[in-house]
Amino acid sequence: GLIVLMESFAHPQDYACVFAGVPVSDLVMRLGYHDKDYEDLFAADYHVGKTVRQDIAEYKRRSPVWNVEKLAVPLLVHTTTNDEDVNVIEVEHLVQALKAADKKFEYTIFPEAPGGHSFDRLDTPFARSIRTEIWRFLARHLKPPHPPKAQE
Repeated sequence: GLIVLMESFAHPQDYACVFAGVPVSDLVMRLGYHDKDYEDLFAADYHVGKTVRQDIAEYKRRSPVWNVEKLAVPLLVHTTTNDEDVNVIEVEHLVQALKAADKKFEYTIFPEAPGGHSFDRLDTPFARSIRTEIWRFLARHLKPPHPPKAQE
């Protein structure tokens, strides 16, 4: 999610639309609720090279929520309230920022979706219906020759 958001913000001419599923949205916020080991990964020389306290501007630069003004393509965002990796508060912050920037986008926050972070990747009727919604969104903007059909 984070990668497709940041890439579409940087290169909107290369995208017809974007789907961001349970996207990491705010590294500043994220490092506030993850443990020290996670912070150490970001602070490593091969990554950001500093902690969020040492270089908050760099963490903001790498976070979709701080770059929403660059959105120029249709966007669909999905998340769930029980994701143990990307806390729903990050995606809620993204949604608020997109609304404040007056961006047109679609989103759904699924309450307690079975599977948490992987809720749309399971082999269940619920997950299949979510994938169908994603495919329909993509088809509206990509216009494939054989768009997805409704799940029965």
